[in-house]
Amino acid sequence: MMSERIGLYPGTFDPITNGHLDIVTRAAKVVDKLIVAVAINAGKGPLYSLDERVALVEAEVAEVAKQHNVIIEVRAFDNLLVDFARDCGARIIIRGLRAVSDFEYEFQMAGMNARLSPQIETLFLMASERCQFISSRFVKEIGRLGGDISSFVSPRVRASLDEKFISESN
Repeated sequence: MMSERIGLYPGTFDPITNGHLDIVTRAAKVVDKLIVAVAINAGKGPLYSLDERVALVEAEVAEVAKQHNVIIEVRAFDNLLVDFARDCGARIIIRGLRAVSDFEYEFQMAGMNARLSPQIETLFLMASERCQFISSRFVKEIGRLGGDISSFVSPRVRASLDEKFISESN
């Protein structure tokens, strides 16, 4: 009997973008169950609280789960990624790559994770052409300055960002 293929897609998701959703959608095609792991990552000074990020990610991935008939869970984590993967039963860590600079960092992380937990594989998915330049950091910067971010995030995330920026300015 084959074991269930559980994939883990970690990130800060501050906020979740169309680029993240592209990776979630494509990862859903290669695993039986996908866990989207939202990193606490307070060191990055997130715009959204952990609970807000988890709620946004849950709302955004729900349709992907339905469309691809795959289980997608969203969980927060604050420990070592390979330990979290092991605790979840995940054997695959999924990472999106946009550019060569992403690859250099992700290659080092994959090597370190392989050393720490050899039974866990890292699967790299190249960003779709339409998503290669999208980053949460740029989305926040453009949105904060009044630019149009509608092609980078869903309407739900855009409305949420608009609320955040209004409350920041008050």
